[in-house]
Amino acid sequence: MLRRSRRTLQLVAATTLMVTAATACNAAAKTDASDSASGGSGKSFTLVTPDAVGQNEFLKLAVTGVKAAAKTHDGTEKVYESTDTASQQQNVQAAVDASPNVIVLVGFEFADLVAQQAKAHPKQQFLMIDACTTKTFTNVTCAVFREHEGVYLAGAEAGLLSKSGKVGAVDVLDTPQFRRYSDPFAAGAKKVAAKTSASTRFVGGQSPFDDSARAKEQANSLLSKGTDQIMAAAAAGNYGVFEAAKAKGAFAYGVDVNQCVSSPGTVVDNVIKKTDVAVEKGVEQVLAGKTGTSVSYGLKEGGISLTGLEAGVDSSKCVIAQHKDVLTKVKALRDQIVSGKLKVDDPAAS
Repeated sequence: MLRRSRRTLQLVAATTLMVTAATACNAAAKTDASDSASGGSGKSFTLVTPDAVGQNEFLKLAVTGVKAAAKTHDGTEKVYESTDTASQQQNVQAAVDASPNVIVLVGFEFADLVAQQAKAHPKQQFLMIDACTTKTFTNVTCAVFREHEGVYLAGAEAGLLSKSGKVGAVDVLDTPQFRRYSDPFAAGAKKVAAKTSASTRFVGGQSPFDDSARAKEQANSLLSKGTDQIMAAAAAGNYGVFEAAKAKGAFAYGVDVNQCVSSPGTVVDNVIKKTDVAVEKGVEQVLAGKTGTSVSYGLKEGGISLTGLEAGVDSSKCVIAQHKDVLTKVKALRDQIVSGKLKVDDPAAS
């Protein structure tokens, strides 16, 4: 949800536009698509991304998942990379026109488009990652994430590492969905250090997903009050949070992918989403005929984790690699969550 570099509230509204004519769609989609495989006697899979993949690790993992699915089924995969709202519409139409076994789409931007296409093409199977349609369709399967479980563990790290006893979060918006990145952070910190105090600041404004300046300002507000551990959940604004923390000698936590490499010595750890796992398992679910449902991926399913809990942490450039004792305690908390002994409250639960 917080993964991409160009996110404004206008995008949410823009996805409600009607799909453009098929002829124009195909022409534009072919421009943005990359055909990753040809031939094969098995299944066919098409991935549509909301942005260009480039160096976007979150989307690169989705590509990895689709390629793995194609390899497993001796099939083919095609990737349509969008660049804006218009190309998102065009690429979805092009994917539908090609009639693959499964169309995989990443992101909330596609919710309305998929709803339209699912109704118009009931035999086409869709797999949505990190989002779902408002209405349930028998041919739309969804994979969402329990980010709050990973955020809770990051909060525990913060509570154990904080010297001031004050932790905080810079969040995109004050909504239940986005509070998944702030409330559990406070809860995790207080679990391991009961006297910890926690505060949250929200970016807001006209471009809450893409405003490093406002995110930095909110981070500085926390830092001025003694906060020394900050959960950065400000999308592209995370880099502003990292800058503020670095200037004050404080620490921050990233989301979705390993952001330690962008600010080594400042970013402690990251709440990561394994898009590839969700894609691979989602495709298998669809092919098995278990469609029209929404599956949640958390710590237990391997869809959510921390960089610090993964192999290769020593070379991750994350501060947490220097605190093996903290990781030992966090692993114990993770095991309790996985076993069901410890339940993390979900701010977005109805």
